[in-house]
Amino acid sequence: MSRIPAVATNDAGWLTRLTYRLARRRFGAVPEPVAVAAHHRKLMFAGGVHELLVERASTVLPANVRELAVYRTAVRVGCSWCVDFGTMLQRHKGLDIDRLKHIDDYADSPLYSHAERLAIAYADAMTETPIGVTDEQVAELEAEFGRDGVVELTYHIGLENMRGRTNSALGVPEQGFTSGEACRVPQP
Repeated sequence: MSRIPAVATNDAGWLTRLTYRLARRRFGAVPEPVAVAAHHRKLMFAGGVHELLVERASTVLPANVRELAVYRTAVRVGCSWCVDFGTMLQRHKGLDIDRLKHIDDYADSPLYSHAERLAIAYADAMTETPIGVTDEQVAELEAEFGRDGVVELTYHIGLENMRGRTNSALGVPEQGFTSGEACRVPQP
């Protein structure tokens, strides 16, 4: 249970109930961070709109590269909810989730492509405190993905740092999306 309880559907206003309905349709359950954020409806709504806009704008990087970097960030931050939800999203995109068990060995693992290794290493460098990104690293990423790709990758890693740290601070636990208990959205 999170440190701040979720807003129950019965206690929610019409906009929150609509948000919950749309989330259930899309994910099979209301994501706990959404239900906790419902205590501040304006921020919940702003966050939802932001997430949808980021999703639609992210068209430069291959999904596997972007999603692995986001997943790695969740692992490094220690957000069990983000790891759970991110795994479910990758499964729904048809990505190989079995190799996520080996992400700590990405640098030497044949399971990851060169581009994926670059993105995962960048996620590690961005998530360190202090940030460990180097000019050489960004130059290599730019050569691989272009400037717009580097910006997209940086934005997603930064966003996942915010999500993961917010969820961890609020004590949002994993929700069972990977086990299928909560997620009943059919896979493609």
